[in-house]
Amino acid sequence: MESVEIPKQAKAVVYDNPGTVSTKVAIVDVPEPGPGEVLINLTHSGVCHSDFGIMTNSWKNLPYPTPAGQVGGHEGVGKVVKLGPGAESVGIKIGDRVGIKWISSVCGTCLPCYESADACCIKSKVSGYFTPGTFQQYVLGPANYVTPIPDSLPSDAAAPMLCAGVTVYSALKRSRARPGNWVVISGAGGGLGHIAIQLAARGLGFRVIGIDHGSKKDLVLNSGAEHFVDVTEFPSDDDGKAISEKVISLTGMGGAHAAIVCTASNVAYAQALKLLRVNGVLVCVGIPEHNPLPIATSFPATMIGKQLSIVGSAVGTRQEAIETLEFAARGIIQTHFRVEKMDKLTEVFEEMEKGHLQGRVVLDLS
Repeated sequence: MESVEIPKQAKAVVYDNPGTVSTKVAIVDVPEPGPGEVLINLTHSGVCHSDFGIMTNSWKNLPYPTPAGQVGGHEGVGKVVKLGPGAESVGIKIGDRVGIKWISSVCGTCLPCYESADACCIKSKVSGYFTPGTFQQYVLGPANYVTPIPDSLPSDAAAPMLCAGVTVYSALKRSRARPGNWVVISGAGGGLGHIAIQLAARGLGFRVIGIDHGSKKDLVLNSGAEHFVDVTEFPSDDDGKAISEKVISLTGMGGAHAAIVCTASNVAYAQALKLLRVNGVLVCVGIPEHNPLPIATSFPATMIGKQLSIVGSAVGTRQEAIETLEFAARGIIQTHFRVEKMDKLTEVFEEMEKGHLQGRVVLDLS
């Protein structure tokens, strides 16, 4: 393949004032790929609520505050334009279309890596948090960990699959639900939630109840949910008693087999356990911001009396990313998204902060 002309510098969107909702377009140096690395000319990047948490320093579980000038983003798609020494040994070529995920690299040799728990790798690097992220035109990635993009899947549609898609796919697998079981998706109209509904209902054969703000009802039902529950119609201070009665009536069998909490809400977690039937599973996906709180309703007597399980699910493996993209390429899941230019990122985050964002936003990095 013909060599591609690579500029010395290119555009990136940086967090210019971490702790606040603020970004700016900057000019940065294009990096040189080292051993085992590839240089990727990115064309698109998804925008995730995790980026918002990193930008605003609102995730108190992270070890360090975000530095000014950090390039965020972790759902990048583009073409390989240069190979570092040894990169060709894994079969990657110039011109291949690949993706960068939330976990941009893993060591491959620690216990979590041997257990296929990529997100728990003790030497992992998180894209957009101290590692340069995907809100830029050129980025480095390890040749053995970038994700191949199916030829039939457009780049803008592929981007959200690299975090939102694989995260909910992995969470649904950890829910232990079986075809025909009832699964509740909390935060069902959000970027993760509406993909989770499609995967659950159309890909895995689950019966889905979506919970979210009333403004997202159409998106939730169009994504494949059998029922929609408007969270604003129920009190938020009763630990989920009223909303659980609604869910139990909809299932007709004592509640859901599993609940996937995709929203970053402590109230949603407190409600979720009340929605489960005996042997039910709560899957924790969304990380609430600010000071960490325990799940308010997880009393030992409750857990024992109904034999409930609470499991965590942190993104997915490299194989699950490939499987998720195949679902998308086959048309089983289709992200509800809109495309914005790089200089609109601050406005996107402001919309996200207000809770008005439906589905996903993908940045055009051209």
